[in-house]
Amino acid sequence: MTTKSPTATLLISCPDQQGLVAKIANFIYANGGNIVHADQHRDEESSLFLSRIEWQLAGFNLPKDLIGPAFSAIAQPLQAKWQLHFSDAVPRIAIWVSRQDHCLLDLLWRYQAREFAAEIPLIISNHPDLAAIAEQFGIDYHHIPITRDTKADSEAQQLALLQHYNIDLVVLAKYMQILSGDFIRQFPKVINIHHSFLPAFVGANPYHRAYERGVKIIGATAHYVTEDLDAGPIIEQDVVRVSHRDGVADLVRKGKDLERIVLARAVRLHLQNRTLVYGNRTVVFA
Repeated sequence: MTTKSPTATLLISCPDQQGLVAKIANFIYANGGNIVHADQHRDEESSLFLSRIEWQLAGFNLPKDLIGPAFSAIAQPLQAKWQLHFSDAVPRIAIWVSRQDHCLLDLLWRYQAREFAAEIPLIISNHPDLAAIAEQFGIDYHHIPITRDTKADSEAQQLALLQHYNIDLVVLAKYMQILSGDFIRQFPKVINIHHSFLPAFVGANPYHRAYERGVKIIGATAHYVTEDLDAGPIIEQDVVRVSHRDGVADLVRKGKDLERIVLARAVRLHLQNRTLVYGNRTVVFA
């Protein structure tokens, strides 16, 4: 991760109409801003305009705390939904795991190599197995067992920890539990990695079912978590070819490699404010 001059990024969605690009760009130009990245997309089905625009804060006439209120005056008549992000604001991530360590280790290695513009102060697990990894990286590890009878209490503990550590994003790195709708409504910023090419083979044991089906490709999918199991807006996917010579163990090995890469890509895209959710879909401004 290289150090760059701070930037501001607007993510915008609104009903499509003439002059949108000019209005947004002129807001930045009129305040002395220099645009370094701009992208937009029109969704034909919904007639929505979706845009990401990033500009340098150096030389911008408005202080940070006034940019939002100033842009709100433009966004309101456009019926726009929008987010404002600053590159020098460092998000705080909590990684949740169960017993599998491959995605956790990959994220922590990338974090240690400063590939992510984020802090990772917290790991939560429903098992004690991976505590040594957290200790190795100097990260707090909280073991919170979960059963059907204790799920509500366990999630209350998890939410309290997220608040205590000022967490902005939860990454489910093979956390083999389903989050309740109540949890998601209270903390909606959650990314999950699923070991299949969704929507195929939803739920448990996808590799066994893929093997039985005789698939020729397997995949991995990273998506935002919603109340519908494995059905949230997709951020990133990838596939690898398999053949009749591959057994279930081969599919699992290849799938784990994909899971690492796809989850890391999704986290990076989110941290760079390149994902914009609309309905149950995403635009990824890569």
